[in-house]
Amino acid sequence: MFAVVQVGSSQYKISEGNMIETQLLEGKKGDRIILDKVLLWADGSSVRIGQPFLNDVKIAAYVLTPHLGPKLISYKYRRRKNSAWKKGHRQKLTCLRIDKIETHSPQA
Repeated sequence: MFAVVQVGSSQYKISEGNMIETQLLEGKKGDRIILDKVLLWADGSSVRIGQPFLNDVKIAAYVLTPHLGPKLISYKYRRRKNSAWKKGHRQKLTCLRIDKIETHSPQA
């Protein structure tokens, strides 16, 4: 069984037990959160696609740790102008462990 879920502006293909890194979400370490923007749900023989979301499928996940992503370097250089700048950025991320995909449909 797997699902495609939208978290923020990104979409993730997940199944039970997966760990994903998403943009920063509210919640502390150990909190249980519900992801309800499920776009697609599949269970071997049946596939359901939301229009845009499935209302009866919810994803239960635990917040493992909020942390910073890898450092990205941005560098701009203008030739012959004696002008350059260098900036670094680290995105704030949240690591989630997918606990359960809950469905309340008579088909499942």
